[in-house]
Amino acid sequence: MKATRSEAHERPLAALVRALAVCLALLGLWEALVRLLVIPAYILPGPLRIAMAMWNNAGVLAHNAGITLGEMLLGLLSGSTLGIACALLMAGSSTARRALRPVLLVAQALPVFAIAPLLVIWFGFGLASKIVMASLIIFFPVASAFHDGLARTDQGLIDIARLHGAGPFALLRHIRMPAALPALASGLRVATAAAPIGAIVGEWVGASAGLGYLMLYSNARMQTDMVFAALAILLVVALGLFALVDRALTRALPWAPETLAR
Repeated sequence: MKATRSEAHERPLAALVRALAVCLALLGLWEALVRLLVIPAYILPGPLRIAMAMWNNAGVLAHNAGITLGEMLLGLLSGSTLGIACALLMAGSSTARRALRPVLLVAQALPVFAIAPLLVIWFGFGLASKIVMASLIIFFPVASAFHDGLARTDQGLIDIARLHGAGPFALLRHIRMPAALPALASGLRVATAAAPIGAIVGEWVGASAGLGYLMLYSNARMQTDMVFAALAILLVVALGLFALVDRALTRALPWAPETLAR
């Protein structure tokens, strides 16, 4: 038993070591190619130059990363709340289901990027337009996954509950919602992975701060190393947020299927 536990602890560490080794090898190859081919820094800077840009501009990057992270969190909260509410309404009322199903289809079919300029006009260059953009992207995976979980509840459990006099609300609260929580968790994981898209696109269309704004600002001045530095910070922020949400959902729903991330 002790050996099994030891192996369980060693597996994540071994995977982390392998991942770091692969990343270091790729970064080394990147740096070597840039130097051997004498690629101009404004076209493709090497990892060392990008690391130097990150070091010299750590304060600026941290400030803008905090703004983008705030947009992602608020968008995730609002989009998930709307998605959960929409799924519950559709599950509880056939009338609401017929009315809201087209909204779900439109939310998925309409490219949110196409209406990004309108969101900036309607909500301004501040935080609101970025939150709305992120919410629209997050809304669909949460609503569709949760509604699918509610609709696929074991009919046998529902029949047993009805035999004991459970009404529609009791069925939803005590049978269908608990059974649909793993599906909701999957939707939340997908939404968390998509959260950076809404925030960054919103900043590209119109913003005065954030990692997306910093990318555009640096790109216009041919500071390609800063563009890559902002991308690297965005990757760290996005992966960190996903890891936190995934860990929280795993602890809250230990019976749910494991994700591909583990």
